[in-house]
Amino acid sequence: MKRSEINNIMAAADDFIRSFGFVLPPFAYWTPDQMKARKADIGGIISGRMGWDITDYGQGDYDNLGLFLFTLRNGRLADLQAGGGMCYAEKLLISKQDQLSPMHRHYLKAEDIINRGGAPMAIQLYGSAPDGSFDERAGGKVLCDGIARAYAPGETLIFQPGESVTLMPRDWHAFWGEGGDVLIGEVSTVNDDETDNWFREPIGRFAAITEDVDPTHLLVADYAKWLS
Repeated sequence: MKRSEINNIMAAADDFIRSFGFVLPPFAYWTPDQMKARKADIGGIISGRMGWDITDYGQGDYDNLGLFLFTLRNGRLADLQAGGGMCYAEKLLISKQDQLSPMHRHYLKAEDIINRGGAPMAIQLYGSAPDGSFDERAGGKVLCDGIARAYAPGETLIFQPGESVTLMPRDWHAFWGEGGDVLIGEVSTVNDDETDNWFREPIGRFAAITEDVDPTHLLVADYAKWLS
């Protein structure tokens, strides 16, 4: 992806988020130089990989295969392993109309996926084989706003604004905006996007970036390079 495209996506996403009365935290609007100047104070942001995350999964087709994310808070894996402390994470996502977030599951993370507003949210579901791998014959059961619901292999569930689904680590899922763009909330256990995504097809989690202009704001994938 070109950096100019990423900058434009950030600006449009901020407008979309604000249209629902939600405002991102102050650090979202810092410039790269401001983040560098505050480096000594923002270890929690850096280590928790909080902030902007825009991906085309390395495929170069963001409008059809991509996702916007902003990590608002993220806990510590050490706390989760110890059984107490900051064991949670929260994100905002934007899934555009028919923009696929491809079939995947997580090794560790359980998550509530919430339609916060906009279009209906479509989620296609499969269960796992005994070893956790994708199984096109496997269905399962999820909680939809606390109500148990069985799903058939490959069934697509539709969630209107305000509705949600709880996905456990063995639930394979893909999602998109159905008929329009949707603002999605995610509340989960501690999240590590570098290690906790298992995609059905071999695919990258982060975008390769062509630096045609300066970044307006840093992506979480920029932190190692820009803030080291």
